[in-house]
Amino acid sequence: MVQELAWRDFFQNVWKQKGDEIFTDLIQPQEQVENHGIPTAILKGETGIQILDDALKTLYETGYLHNHLRMYLASVCCNIAHCHWSEPAKWLYSNLLDGDLASNHLSWQWVAGSFSSKKYFANQDNLNKYFGGTQKNTFLDVEYSELETLKTPEILKENAKFSLHTDLGDFETSSLDSRKTLLFTYYNLDPNWYDDEDFQRVLLLEPSFFEKHPVSKKVLDFAFELSKNIPDLKIFVGEFSALNQIISKENIYYKEHPTNNHFLGTREPRKSLPTLEGDFGSFFSYWKKIKKELQLEFESR
Repeated sequence: MVQELAWRDFFQNVWKQKGDEIFTDLIQPQEQVENHGIPTAILKGETGIQILDDALKTLYETGYLHNHLRMYLASVCCNIAHCHWSEPAKWLYSNLLDGDLASNHLSWQWVAGSFSSKKYFANQDNLNKYFGGTQKNTFLDVEYSELETLKTPEILKENAKFSLHTDLGDFETSSLDSRKTLLFTYYNLDPNWYDDEDFQRVLLLEPSFFEKHPVSKKVLDFAFELSKNIPDLKIFVGEFSALNQIISKENIYYKEHPTNNHFLGTREPRKSLPTLEGDFGSFFSYWKKIKKELQLEFESR
């Protein structure tokens, strides 16, 4: 579990270091790209791989997807259907309740080989072993050596572009005032942040962010449900610059995040594993250092 959290923190660290470069091939170009869409068989959950199709049904119904299944889907999209990772990554992010741009996009790049030394493959035996399947005679039912040279299966050849608009809704903003304000965002809905102090609490939803990184209605509704844990929260749909016309930077407090580098005010750190600065190159060099920090922290208690 700690290592899984470390992966997430590692991806956040890469995002902080590289900025918007994480939305492009980060280390090297993805090889053998034949299209820049998403297989319609993936979108419809009709790949013929029962474990994947069941997972896609679960994703659409619940907004959740097991980590290994995310990797399997990415491998099929990028390394079997030969799609560039970018469009499928946007699609998956838009459907995940726990979606995080860095974790999602960099994981897709890791699978596709643009943020790793090699591509990730999984065959039918692997899926069956870890998810209790017995299916045979699928396009994945081959040896690993064959997967790397497999031609795009017919069922994966049709593809589509990702397209989604996030409707943020309309909210009354006349109740906003200029006093000291805690600024919450889609990436910060911590109800315990200064929970015993007198602040105006505002959730800022910037249309420009959701235009660039849209999410489904299910995902947005989940965020709204979480926001109900924050007492007396006011919702402001608009850009930070518009909010800043109402509340001066001297009265704005916000938590650091790569999505809000343009904010003005008092910037506070997010809670995370021990903070490590620098470009670590790979997760395992990061993990080696973070383990030492965690061990020292544990021993000091």
